[in-house]
Amino acid sequence: MIGTLLLSRRDRARLQEVVGIASRFGLGVLLARLGLERGAASEGAPGETRSLPVRTRLALETLGPTYVKLGQILAMRGDLLPPEWTNELERLHSHAPTLPFEELRPAVEAALGQPPEEAFASVDTTPLAAASMAQVHRARLQDGREVVLKIRRPGIRPRIESDLRLMAQLAAALEATSAEARRFGPVGMTRQLADAILAELDFTQEGRNADRLRADFAGDARVVLPEIHWAWTSETLLVMDHIAGIPPRDGDTLRAAGIDPESIAALGADIVLDMVLIHGRFHGDPHPGNMLCLPGNRIALLDMGMIGHVSPKRREEFIGFVQSLAAGDPALLADVLAAWSEGGEVPRARLRAVADRLVARHGGGRVVLSDMVADFLPLLREEGVTLPPDLLLAFKAMVTLDGVVTRIAPGFDLSDAMRRATLRIARARLSPERWLPILQSLAWELGRVGEDAPRLLRALLRRLEAEPAEAAPPTDAIRAAGRWIAGAILAGAALVAVAIFLR
Repeated sequence: MIGTLLLSRRDRARLQEVVGIASRFGLGVLLARLGLERGAASEGAPGETRSLPVRTRLALETLGPTYVKLGQILAMRGDLLPPEWTNELERLHSHAPTLPFEELRPAVEAALGQPPEEAFASVDTTPLAAASMAQVHRARLQDGREVVLKIRRPGIRPRIESDLRLMAQLAAALEATSAEARRFGPVGMTRQLADAILAELDFTQEGRNADRLRADFAGDARVVLPEIHWAWTSETLLVMDHIAGIPPRDGDTLRAAGIDPESIAALGADIVLDMVLIHGRFHGDPHPGNMLCLPGNRIALLDMGMIGHVSPKRREEFIGFVQSLAAGDPALLADVLAAWSEGGEVPRARLRAVADRLVARHGGGRVVLSDMVADFLPLLREEGVTLPPDLLLAFKAMVTLDGVVTRIAPGFDLSDAMRRATLRIARARLSPERWLPILQSLAWELGRVGEDAPRLLRALLRRLEAEPAEAAPPTDAIRAAGRWIAGAILAGAALVAVAIFLR
Protein backbone atom coordinates (compact mmCIF):
# COMPACT_ATOMS: atom_id res chain seq x y z
CA MET A 1 0.00 0.00 0.00
CA ILE A 2 2.90 2.37 0.72
CA GLY A 3 3.69 2.53 -3.00
CA THR A 4 0.15 3.67 -3.87
CA LEU A 5 0.18 6.75 -1.62
CA LEU A 6 0.82 10.02 -3.46
CA LEU A 7 3.18 11.78 -1.08
CA SER A 8 5.46 14.78 -1.28
CA ARG A 9 9.12 14.26 -0.46
CA ARG A 10 8.72 15.75 3.03
CA ASP A 11 5.68 13.57 3.80
CA ARG A 12 7.43 10.46 2.48
CA ALA A 13 10.36 11.18 4.81
CA ARG A 14 7.93 11.41 7.75
CA LEU A 15 6.27 8.14 6.70
CA GLN A 16 9.65 6.40 6.72
CA GLU A 17 10.24 7.81 10.21
CA VAL A 18 6.85 6.51 11.39
CA VAL A 19 7.52 3.05 9.94
CA GLY A 20 10.98 3.01 11.55
CA ILE A 21 9.63 3.85 15.02
CA ALA A 22 6.82 1.32 14.70
CA SER A 23 9.32 -1.36 13.66
CA ARG A 24 11.56 -0.49 16.60
CA PHE A 25 8.69 -1.29 18.96
CA GLY A 26 8.02 -4.60 17.23
CA LEU A 27 4.80 -3.59 15.49
CA GLY A 28 5.52 -5.59 12.34
CA VAL A 29 2.14 -7.31 12.59
CA LEU A 30 0.27 -4.00 12.50
CA LEU A 31 2.47 -2.61 9.74
CA ALA A 32 1.96 -5.72 7.59
CA ARG A 33 -1.82 -5.54 8.04
CA LEU A 34 -1.69 -1.92 6.89
CA GLY A 35 0.46 -2.88 3.92
CA LEU A 36 3.35 -0.72 5.16
CA GLU A 37 5.92 -3.46 5.69
CA ARG A 38 6.91 -6.30 3.40
CA GLY A 39 8.22 -9.65 4.49
CA ALA A 40 7.61 -11.53 7.72
CA ALA A 41 5.40 -9.77 10.23
CA SER A 42 7.04 -10.40 13.57
CA GLU A 43 5.29 -10.10 16.90
CA GLY A 44 8.29 -8.34 18.38
CA ALA A 45 12.02 -8.62 18.95
CA PRO A 46 13.41 -11.83 20.47
CA GLY A 47 12.92 -11.76 24.23
CA GLU A 48 10.22 -9.07 24.01
CA THR A 49 7.76 -9.70 26.83
CA ARG A 50 5.56 -6.61 26.55
CA SER A 51 2.14 -7.10 24.96
CA LEU A 52 1.19 -5.68 21.57
CA PRO A 53 -1.13 -3.04 23.13
CA VAL A 54 1.68 -1.85 25.44
CA ARG A 55 4.17 -1.62 22.57
CA THR A 56 1.61 0.24 20.48
CA ARG A 57 1.07 2.79 23.24
CA LEU A 58 4.81 3.35 23.63
CA ALA A 59 5.23 3.79 19.87
CA LEU A 60 2.37 6.31 19.72
CA GLU A 61 3.91 8.32 22.56
CA THR A 62 7.26 8.34 20.74
CA LEU A 63 5.65 9.46 17.48
CA GLY A 64 4.30 12.63 19.09
CA PRO A 65 1.07 14.57 19.64
CA THR A 66 -0.81 13.58 16.47
CA TYR A 67 -0.44 9.89 17.22
CA VAL A 68 -1.09 10.36 20.93
CA LYS A 69 -4.37 12.06 20.06
CA LEU A 70 -5.24 9.25 17.64
CA GLY A 71 -4.62 6.72 20.41
CA GLN A 72 -6.79 8.72 22.81
CA ILE A 73 -9.63 8.66 20.28
CA LEU A 74 -9.20 4.91 19.83
CA ALA A 75 -9.24 4.49 23.63
CA MET A 76 -12.87 5.62 23.55
CA ARG A 77 -13.83 3.00 21.00
CA GLY A 78 -14.82 0.21 23.35
CA ASP A 79 -17.50 -0.54 20.78
CA LEU A 80 -14.68 -1.52 18.38
CA LEU A 81 -11.67 -2.58 20.48
CA PRO A 82 -11.39 -5.12 23.30
CA PRO A 83 -10.63 -3.93 26.87
CA GLU A 84 -6.93 -4.87 26.80
CA TRP A 85 -6.50 -2.28 24.03
CA THR A 86 -8.72 0.50 25.34
CA ASN A 87 -7.33 0.18 28.87
CA GLU A 88 -3.77 0.52 27.60
CA LEU A 89 -4.53 3.38 25.22
CA GLU A 90 -6.20 5.28 28.06
CA ARG A 91 -2.73 5.57 29.60
CA LEU A 92 -1.45 7.65 26.70
CA HIS A 93 0.22 10.91 27.66
CA SER A 94 2.08 13.50 25.66
CA HIS A 95 5.65 13.23 26.92
CA ALA A 96 8.23 15.78 25.89
CA PRO A 97 11.43 17.16 27.36
CA THR A 98 11.30 20.71 28.64
CA LEU A 99 12.80 23.40 26.46
CA PRO A 100 14.97 26.24 27.82
CA PHE A 101 12.92 29.42 27.86
CA GLU A 102 15.41 31.04 25.50
CA GLU A 103 14.34 28.58 22.79
CA LEU A 104 10.75 29.68 23.29
CA ARG A 105 11.54 33.38 23.52
CA PRO A 106 11.32 34.12 19.74
CA ALA A 107 7.84 32.55 19.58
CA VAL A 108 6.71 34.48 22.67
CA GLU A 109 8.04 37.77 21.32
CA ALA A 110 6.37 37.17 17.96
CA ALA A 111 3.05 36.48 19.69
CA LEU A 112 3.28 39.51 22.01
CA GLY A 113 4.89 41.92 19.57
CA GLN A 114 7.40 42.85 22.28
CA PRO A 115 9.79 41.14 24.71
CA PRO A 116 7.97 39.26 27.50
CA GLU A 117 9.80 41.36 30.14
CA GLU A 118 8.04 44.44 28.76
CA ALA A 119 4.60 42.85 28.61
CA PHE A 120 4.74 41.27 32.07
CA ALA A 121 6.09 42.37 35.43
CA SER A 122 7.93 39.05 35.68
CA VAL A 123 8.21 35.69 33.90
CA ASP A 124 9.36 32.49 35.57
CA THR A 125 11.73 30.83 33.11
CA THR A 126 11.41 27.47 34.93
CA PRO A 127 8.59 25.45 33.26
CA LEU A 128 5.52 24.74 35.33
CA ALA A 129 4.55 21.87 33.00
CA ALA A 130 5.53 20.49 29.61
CA ALA A 131 3.84 18.37 26.97
CA SER A 132 4.53 17.56 23.35
CA MET A 133 2.34 20.42 22.10
CA ALA A 134 3.03 23.20 24.59
CA GLN A 135 5.03 24.32 27.60
CA VAL A 136 3.62 26.29 30.54
CA HIS A 137 5.32 29.06 32.54
CA ARG A 138 4.11 31.27 35.36
CA ALA A 139 4.16 35.06 35.05
CA ARG A 140 2.83 38.18 36.72
CA LEU A 141 0.89 40.97 35.04
CA GLN A 142 1.83 44.59 35.56
CA ASP A 143 -1.13 44.94 37.95
CA GLY A 144 0.21 42.09 40.11
CA ARG A 145 -2.15 39.30 39.05
CA GLU A 146 -0.62 35.84 38.71
CA VAL A 147 -1.07 34.24 35.29
CA VAL A 148 0.21 31.27 33.32
CA LEU A 149 1.61 31.36 29.80
CA LYS A 150 0.82 28.36 27.61
CA ILE A 151 3.36 28.52 24.79
CA ARG A 152 3.06 26.41 21.65
CA ARG A 153 6.27 24.57 20.82
CA PRO A 154 8.04 26.11 17.84
CA GLY A 155 7.79 24.20 14.55
CA ILE A 156 5.15 21.77 15.77
CA ARG A 157 2.37 22.75 13.35
CA PRO A 158 4.14 21.63 10.11
CA ARG A 159 4.89 18.22 11.66
CA ILE A 160 1.28 17.76 12.77
CA GLU A 161 -0.08 18.83 9.38
CA SER A 162 2.25 16.32 7.69
CA ASP A 163 1.03 13.57 10.02
CA LEU A 164 -2.59 14.45 9.26
CA ARG A 165 -1.97 14.32 5.50
CA LEU A 166 -0.38 10.89 5.87
CA MET A 167 -3.23 9.59 7.99
CA ALA A 168 -5.89 10.94 5.62
CA GLN A 169 -4.34 9.18 2.61
CA LEU A 170 -3.76 5.96 4.50
CA ALA A 171 -7.32 6.00 5.89
CA ALA A 172 -8.82 6.49 2.42
CA ALA A 173 -6.72 3.61 1.03
CA LEU A 174 -7.67 1.33 3.92
CA GLU A 175 -11.37 2.12 3.65
CA ALA A 176 -11.29 1.36 -0.08
CA THR A 177 -9.45 -1.96 0.19
CA SER A 178 -10.23 -3.54 3.58
CA ALA A 179 -13.65 -4.62 4.81
CA GLU A 180 -12.18 -5.11 8.30
CA ALA A 181 -10.85 -1.53 8.34
CA ARG A 182 -14.14 -0.10 7.07
CA ARG A 183 -15.83 -1.17 10.31
CA PHE A 184 -13.56 1.28 12.15
CA GLY A 185 -14.52 4.12 9.79
CA PRO A 186 -10.90 5.27 9.30
CA VAL A 187 -11.80 8.25 7.10
CA GLY A 188 -14.28 9.59 9.64
CA MET A 189 -11.88 8.90 12.49
CA THR A 190 -9.03 10.80 10.84
CA ARG A 191 -11.40 13.68 10.12
CA GLN A 192 -12.37 13.72 13.81
CA LEU A 193 -8.68 13.61 14.73
CA ALA A 194 -7.85 16.51 12.41
CA ASP A 195 -10.69 18.64 13.80
CA ALA A 196 -9.65 17.92 17.39
CA ILE A 197 -5.92 18.44 17.07
CA LEU A 198 -6.09 21.53 14.84
CA ALA A 199 -8.51 23.10 17.32
CA GLU A 200 -6.05 22.37 20.14
CA LEU A 201 -3.21 23.91 18.13
CA ASP A 202 -5.08 27.22 18.03
CA PHE A 203 -4.98 28.54 21.58
CA THR A 204 -7.59 31.20 20.80
CA GLN A 205 -10.05 28.32 20.44
CA GLU A 206 -9.23 27.12 23.96
CA GLY A 207 -9.70 30.68 25.21
CA ARG A 208 -13.13 30.91 23.58
CA ASN A 209 -14.06 27.54 25.07
CA ALA A 210 -13.21 28.87 28.53
CA ASP A 211 -15.32 31.99 27.96
CA ARG A 212 -18.30 29.91 26.77
CA LEU A 213 -18.16 27.53 29.73
CA ARG A 214 -17.84 30.48 32.10
CA ALA A 215 -20.99 31.97 30.55
CA ASP A 216 -22.80 28.64 30.94
CA PHE A 217 -22.09 28.66 34.69
CA ALA A 218 -22.34 32.39 35.26
CA GLY A 219 -25.08 31.88 37.84
CA ASP A 220 -23.13 29.38 39.96
CA ALA A 221 -20.27 30.85 42.03
CA ARG A 222 -19.13 27.33 42.91
CA VAL A 223 -17.81 26.78 39.37
CA VAL A 224 -14.63 28.69 38.51
CA LEU A 225 -12.94 29.04 35.12
CA PRO A 226 -9.71 30.99 34.61
CA GLU A 227 -10.09 34.39 33.00
CA ILE A 228 -8.45 34.66 29.59
CA HIS A 229 -6.31 37.75 29.05
CA TRP A 230 -7.09 38.42 25.41
CA ALA A 231 -4.73 41.39 25.13
CA TRP A 232 -1.84 38.90 25.23
CA THR A 233 -3.49 35.77 23.80
CA SER A 234 -2.97 34.56 20.23
CA GLU A 235 -2.94 31.33 18.23
CA THR A 236 0.44 30.34 19.72
CA LEU A 237 0.22 31.89 23.21
CA LEU A 238 -2.54 31.57 25.81
CA VAL A 239 -2.45 33.83 28.86
CA MET A 240 -4.91 33.05 31.64
CA ASP A 241 -5.30 33.45 35.39
CA HIS A 242 -3.27 31.15 37.60
CA ILE A 243 -5.56 29.23 39.97
CA ALA A 244 -4.17 27.54 43.06
CA GLY A 245 -6.12 24.54 44.31
CA ILE A 246 -6.00 20.84 45.16
CA PRO A 247 -6.61 18.12 42.53
CA PRO A 248 -9.47 15.77 43.51
CA ARG A 249 -7.32 12.67 44.01
CA ASP A 250 -7.73 11.90 47.70
CA GLY A 251 -10.57 12.58 50.14
CA ASP A 252 -8.31 12.86 53.19
CA THR A 253 -6.17 15.54 51.52
CA LEU A 254 -9.29 17.56 50.73
CA ARG A 255 -10.61 17.25 54.29
CA ALA A 256 -7.25 18.38 55.68
CA ALA A 257 -7.62 21.55 53.57
CA GLY A 258 -11.14 22.19 54.89
CA ILE A 259 -12.86 20.96 51.73
CA ASP A 260 -15.74 18.46 51.94
CA PRO A 261 -15.22 15.54 49.51
CA GLU A 262 -18.94 14.70 49.43
CA SER A 263 -19.84 18.25 48.43
CA ILE A 264 -17.12 18.25 45.77
CA ALA A 265 -18.36 14.90 44.41
CA ALA A 266 -21.95 16.16 44.20
CA LEU A 267 -20.88 19.42 42.57
CA GLY A 268 -18.63 17.63 40.08
CA ALA A 269 -21.50 15.35 39.08
CA ASP A 270 -23.85 18.32 38.70
CA ILE A 271 -21.32 20.19 36.56
CA VAL A 272 -20.78 17.35 34.09
CA LEU A 273 -24.47 16.44 33.85
CA ASP A 274 -25.42 20.08 33.27
CA MET A 275 -22.74 20.43 30.60
CA VAL A 276 -23.85 17.30 28.73
CA LEU A 277 -27.62 17.38 29.21
CA ILE A 278 -28.46 21.10 29.51
CA HIS A 279 -25.76 23.26 27.94
CA GLY A 280 -24.77 20.76 25.23
CA ARG A 281 -21.13 21.84 25.63
CA PHE A 282 -18.84 19.88 27.93
CA HIS A 283 -15.26 19.45 29.06
CA GLY A 284 -14.08 16.38 27.18
CA ASP A 285 -11.53 15.20 29.77
CA PRO A 286 -12.48 16.07 33.38
CA HIS A 287 -9.70 14.05 35.04
CA PRO A 288 -8.03 15.20 38.31
CA GLY A 289 -5.27 17.04 36.44
CA ASN A 290 -7.89 19.26 34.78
CA MET A 291 -9.87 20.05 37.93
CA LEU A 292 -8.94 21.86 41.13
CA CYS A 293 -10.84 21.94 44.42
CA LEU A 294 -10.99 25.37 46.06
CA PRO A 295 -12.00 26.63 49.53
CA GLY A 296 -15.75 26.90 49.93
CA ASN A 297 -16.24 23.55 48.18
CA ARG A 298 -15.78 25.06 44.74
CA ILE A 299 -14.34 23.49 41.58
CA ALA A 300 -12.11 25.11 38.97
CA LEU A 301 -11.99 23.64 35.45
CA LEU A 302 -8.71 23.84 33.53
CA ASP A 303 -7.42 22.93 30.05
CA MET A 304 -10.40 23.56 27.79
CA GLY A 305 -8.64 22.38 24.63
CA MET A 306 -10.96 19.35 24.27
CA ILE A 307 -14.61 20.42 24.32
CA GLY A 308 -17.44 18.15 23.21
CA HIS A 309 -20.80 19.24 21.83
CA VAL A 310 -24.18 17.54 22.14
CA SER A 311 -27.05 18.63 19.91
CA PRO A 312 -30.52 19.18 21.45
CA LYS A 313 -31.75 16.00 19.73
CA ARG A 314 -28.82 14.01 21.12
CA ARG A 315 -29.49 15.38 24.62
CA GLU A 316 -33.07 14.12 24.47
CA GLU A 317 -31.80 10.72 23.34
CA PHE A 318 -29.28 10.62 26.17
CA ILE A 319 -32.00 11.40 28.71
CA GLY A 320 -34.12 8.64 27.17
CA PHE A 321 -31.20 6.23 27.51
CA VAL A 322 -30.85 6.96 31.24
CA GLN A 323 -34.62 6.86 31.83
CA SER A 324 -35.05 3.56 29.99
CA LEU A 325 -32.32 1.99 32.14
CA ALA A 326 -33.80 3.38 35.34
CA ALA A 327 -37.25 2.11 34.35
CA GLY A 328 -35.90 -1.27 33.21
CA ASP A 329 -37.53 -0.81 29.77
CA PRO A 330 -35.56 -2.69 27.05
CA ALA A 331 -37.99 -1.69 24.27
CA LEU A 332 -37.42 2.02 24.95
CA LEU A 333 -33.69 1.41 25.24
CA ALA A 334 -33.66 -0.37 21.86
CA ASP A 335 -35.39 2.67 20.32
CA VAL A 336 -32.59 4.92 21.62
CA LEU A 337 -29.93 2.53 20.30
CA ALA A 338 -31.63 2.51 16.90
CA ALA A 339 -31.27 6.30 16.78
CA TRP A 340 -27.61 6.00 17.78
CA SER A 341 -26.47 3.15 15.56
CA GLU A 342 -24.17 4.43 12.82
CA GLY A 343 -25.66 4.02 9.35
CA GLY A 344 -28.98 2.74 10.69
CA GLU A 345 -28.42 -0.69 9.16
CA VAL A 346 -28.19 -2.76 12.36
CA PRO A 347 -31.09 -5.24 12.57
CA ARG A 348 -33.63 -4.51 15.27
CA ALA A 349 -33.03 -7.96 16.78
CA ARG A 350 -29.39 -7.08 17.53
CA LEU A 351 -30.34 -3.80 19.15
CA ARG A 352 -32.97 -5.54 21.25
CA ALA A 353 -30.40 -8.17 22.30
CA VAL A 354 -28.07 -5.42 23.56
CA ALA A 355 -30.96 -3.67 25.32
CA ASP A 356 -32.21 -6.87 26.99
CA ARG A 357 -28.78 -7.77 28.33
CA LEU A 358 -28.00 -4.25 29.52
CA VAL A 359 -31.34 -3.88 31.33
CA ALA A 360 -30.94 -7.33 32.89
CA ARG A 361 -27.57 -6.30 34.36
CA HIS A 362 -28.10 -2.62 35.19
CA GLY A 363 -31.76 -1.70 34.82
CA GLY A 364 -34.39 -0.81 37.37
CA GLY A 365 -32.10 0.29 40.19
CA ARG A 366 -28.88 2.08 41.06
CA VAL A 367 -26.77 2.69 37.97
CA VAL A 368 -23.02 2.52 38.49
CA LEU A 369 -22.00 4.38 35.37
CA SER A 370 -18.48 3.00 34.99
CA ASP A 371 -19.73 -0.59 35.40
CA MET A 372 -22.61 0.01 33.01
CA VAL A 373 -20.38 1.47 30.27
CA ALA A 374 -17.82 -1.32 30.83
CA ASP A 375 -20.62 -3.77 29.91
CA PHE A 376 -22.33 -1.59 27.32
CA LEU A 377 -19.44 -1.06 24.89
CA PRO A 378 -18.41 -4.75 24.66
CA LEU A 379 -22.07 -5.65 24.08
CA LEU A 380 -22.15 -3.21 21.18
CA ARG A 381 -18.93 -4.70 19.79
CA GLU A 382 -20.33 -8.23 19.98
CA GLU A 383 -23.47 -7.23 18.09
CA GLY A 384 -21.66 -5.10 15.50
CA VAL A 385 -23.15 -1.79 16.68
CA THR A 386 -21.00 1.35 16.56
CA LEU A 387 -21.75 4.66 18.24
CA PRO A 388 -21.26 8.22 16.93
CA PRO A 389 -18.06 9.95 18.20
CA ASP A 390 -19.92 12.73 20.04
CA LEU A 391 -21.69 10.17 22.22
CA LEU A 392 -18.47 8.31 22.94
CA LEU A 393 -16.82 11.51 24.15
CA ALA A 394 -19.83 12.26 26.38
CA PHE A 395 -19.73 8.75 27.85
CA LYS A 396 -15.98 9.10 28.38
CA ALA A 397 -16.43 12.42 30.21
CA MET A 398 -19.08 10.96 32.50
CA VAL A 399 -17.11 7.79 33.22
CA THR A 400 -13.99 9.86 33.95
CA LEU A 401 -15.98 11.96 36.39
CA ASP A 402 -17.44 8.81 37.96
CA GLY A 403 -13.90 7.60 38.64
CA VAL A 404 -12.94 10.95 40.19
CA VAL A 405 -15.91 11.17 42.57
CA THR A 406 -15.63 7.50 43.54
CA ARG A 407 -11.99 8.07 44.49
CA ILE A 408 -12.66 11.05 46.77
CA ALA A 409 -16.09 9.95 48.04
CA PRO A 410 -16.42 6.13 47.98
CA GLY A 411 -20.04 5.03 47.68
CA PHE A 412 -21.16 8.21 45.92
CA ASP A 413 -24.16 7.36 43.71
CA LEU A 414 -24.06 9.14 40.36
CA SER A 415 -27.58 7.94 39.60
CA ASP A 416 -28.83 10.17 42.45
CA ALA A 417 -27.15 13.09 40.73
CA MET A 418 -28.93 12.12 37.50
CA ARG A 419 -32.27 12.18 39.30
CA ARG A 420 -31.46 15.61 40.75
CA ALA A 421 -30.59 16.80 37.26
CA THR A 422 -34.09 16.03 35.96
CA LEU A 423 -35.52 19.11 37.73
CA ARG A 424 -32.81 21.34 36.27
CA ILE A 425 -33.43 19.83 32.82
CA ALA A 426 -37.17 20.54 33.09
CA ARG A 427 -36.47 24.10 34.22
CA ALA A 428 -34.07 24.61 31.30
CA ARG A 429 -36.70 23.33 28.85
CA LEU A 430 -39.17 25.96 30.10
CA SER A 431 -36.71 28.85 30.36
CA PRO A 432 -37.16 32.00 28.26
CA GLU A 433 -33.63 31.51 26.90
CA ARG A 434 -34.75 28.26 25.29
CA TRP A 435 -38.11 29.45 23.98
CA LEU A 436 -37.23 32.99 22.91
CA PRO A 437 -35.43 31.99 19.67
CA ILE A 438 -38.23 29.53 18.85
CA LEU A 439 -40.93 32.15 19.45
CA GLN A 440 -39.05 34.76 17.45
CA SER A 441 -38.60 32.40 14.51
CA LEU A 442 -42.26 31.40 14.59
CA ALA A 443 -43.31 35.02 14.90
CA TRP A 444 -41.36 36.08 11.83
CA GLU A 445 -42.70 33.15 9.80
CA LEU A 446 -46.28 34.00 10.74
CA GLY A 447 -45.51 37.66 10.07
CA ARG A 448 -44.43 36.71 6.56
CA VAL A 449 -47.78 34.95 6.09
CA GLY A 450 -49.50 38.17 7.14
CA GLU A 451 -47.44 40.23 4.70
CA ASP A 452 -48.37 37.79 1.93
CA ALA A 453 -52.10 37.93 2.78
CA PRO A 454 -53.10 40.45 0.03
CA ARG A 455 -51.20 38.47 -2.60
CA LEU A 456 -52.80 35.22 -1.44
CA LEU A 457 -56.29 36.75 -1.52
CA ARG A 458 -55.73 38.17 -5.02
CA ALA A 459 -54.54 34.76 -6.23
CA LEU A 460 -57.65 33.15 -4.72
CA LEU A 461 -59.97 35.66 -6.37
CA ARG A 462 -58.30 35.20 -9.77
CA ARG A 463 -58.79 31.46 -9.46
CA LEU A 464 -62.45 31.91 -8.55
CA GLU A 465 -63.02 34.25 -11.51
CA ALA A 466 -61.55 31.62 -13.80
CA GLU A 467 -64.07 28.99 -12.59
CA PRO A 468 -67.03 28.18 -14.92
CA ALA A 469 -70.06 30.41 -14.36
CA GLU A 470 -72.26 27.47 -13.42
CA ALA A 471 -69.96 26.60 -10.52
CA ALA A 472 -71.24 28.02 -7.24
CA PRO A 473 -68.75 30.33 -5.48
CA PRO A 474 -67.16 28.42 -2.64
CA THR A 475 -68.03 31.04 -0.02
CA ASP A 476 -67.21 28.66 2.85
CA ALA A 477 -63.70 28.23 1.50
CA ILE A 478 -63.30 32.01 1.17
CA ARG A 479 -64.49 32.56 4.73
CA ALA A 480 -62.14 29.82 6.02
CA ALA A 481 -59.19 31.27 4.13
CA GLY A 482 -59.93 34.74 5.46
CA ARG A 483 -60.23 33.48 9.02
CA TRP A 484 -56.96 31.53 8.64
CA ILE A 485 -55.06 34.54 7.30
CA ALA A 486 -56.49 36.87 9.92
CA GLY A 487 -55.62 34.36 12.63
CA ALA A 488 -52.08 34.09 11.32
CA ILE A 489 -51.69 37.86 11.43
CA LEU A 490 -53.02 38.06 15.01
CA ALA A 491 -50.93 35.12 16.15
CA GLY A 492 -47.84 36.64 14.57
CA ALA A 493 -48.50 39.95 16.32
CA ALA A 494 -49.03 38.18 19.64
CA LEU A 495 -45.84 36.14 19.26
CA VAL A 496 -43.83 39.23 18.34
CA ALA A 497 -45.16 40.92 21.47
CA VAL A 498 -44.27 37.91 23.61
CA ALA A 499 -40.80 37.69 22.08
CA ILE A 500 -40.17 41.41 22.73
CA PHE A 501 -41.46 41.06 26.31
CA LEU A 502 -39.25 38.03 27.03
CA ARG A 503 -36.20 39.81 25.65
